[in-house]
Amino acid sequence: MHLRTTACAGLLGVLATAVWARSPAENQQTSACTLADGGQVSVRYEPTPVHGDRPAEGRVWSAGESPMYLFTTTVLKAGDTQIPVGAYSLYVIPLKSQWTLVVNKDVTSKKYDAQQDIARLPMDLGSLDAVEKNVQLLFAHVAPKQCSLRLYYAKTGAWAVFSEP
Repeated sequence: MHLRTTACAGLLGVLATAVWARSPAENQQTSACTLADGGQVSVRYEPTPVHGDRPAEGRVWSAGESPMYLFTTTVLKAGDTQIPVGAYSLYVIPLKSQWTLVVNKDVTSKKYDAQQDIARLPMDLGSLDAVEKNVQLLFAHVAPKQCSLRLYYAKTGAWAVFSEP
């Protein structure tokens, strides 16, 4: 069992390095959250300017010209789905009353492929007091085994919770 964990951690390192190397670091923003057992979940994205009040409704969207990336060193639970240790692409599908966060296992392509989805979870929506000029993604540690991914776009805030099973 220890060998499998070591191999998995090594593979995560290779995948993470490959994904991080795809774009210039100066254009990237990251946010991380450390869980109670020391496991970490982080997101990397391009902080692009906001265009309009919201992204196009009903279409798969990501900040910048590439996907947002999720990295986890621990197994996560997103809704009813378990997400293994690894690197993933993140996309959002905005609708008028609810947004959906998509976790996708393809980290090598800049094009969205729904067949690579491993989880879709609803995002709660709220209004911000001030208009954000650039897209922002932040993690908030909301409980010992829970991190909330928060996405800010203009005056809209959307969030989804990842937890340890």
